[in-house]
Amino acid sequence: MTTAALAEELKVDPKTAERWVATGRPPYARTRQAIAAKLGESERYLWPDAVGKERREQVSESELLHVYPHRSSVPFDLWDRLLDQATEHVDMLVYVGMFMTEKPNLLGTLREKAASGARVRLAFGDRDCSAVMQRSLDEGIGEHTISAKIDQALAFFRPLSDVPGIEIRTHGTVLYNSLYRFDEEMIVNPHVYGKLASHAPALHLRRLDSGDLFNTYADSFDAVWSAAASHTW
Repeated sequence: MTTAALAEELKVDPKTAERWVATGRPPYARTRQAIAAKLGESERYLWPDAVGKERREQVSESELLHVYPHRSSVPFDLWDRLLDQATEHVDMLVYVGMFMTEKPNLLGTLREKAASGARVRLAFGDRDCSAVMQRSLDEGIGEHTISAKIDQALAFFRPLSDVPGIEIRTHGTVLYNSLYRFDEEMIVNPHVYGKLASHAPALHLRRLDSGDLFNTYADSFDAVWSAAASHTW
């Protein structure tokens, strides 16, 4: 979109719109919101310094919708709603994540999402990495138990391996959190030493333009994803 076209859309002087680009001078808050909506981008992406630290912290608090004492406490209908309504992003960062397979027709739903233009990224643990084996020992279930569970999960998702729009990778990072992103909402499952992931808390987040909390976890996913390896069967 040209600055002239944007100025016309917002009913402002073209020179004003030109200054936003040429000088980096941010518009007023209401105008920033209108521009972000027109361009399909977040305010924070377009003007990372326009919102003060105190305001970002206030907004970030509002990104936290609910805290569940255990991941297993997250209502089944919430998982269903998040997946069913996602149109752009479905991201999953786990070691295993087998509980997700309990959703009926999960593979078919992910195929449909990808066919409709959503980007589906599934990151599982590398069964042979030291981090996975250590996690298995920390949970007191034996060194290779999680590795075997990863094999089971990958076997389940294998039919999606050649579906356009769906990528499956494996990673060897120390997994501080399991992440499940559905467009602008996310379930974060922080890991607790000695506890199964299902027994650890879960945070339900919704992204707000000027907030930092959702983006902190989204950036973490991207960092792991960029270093992960495409899985081959």
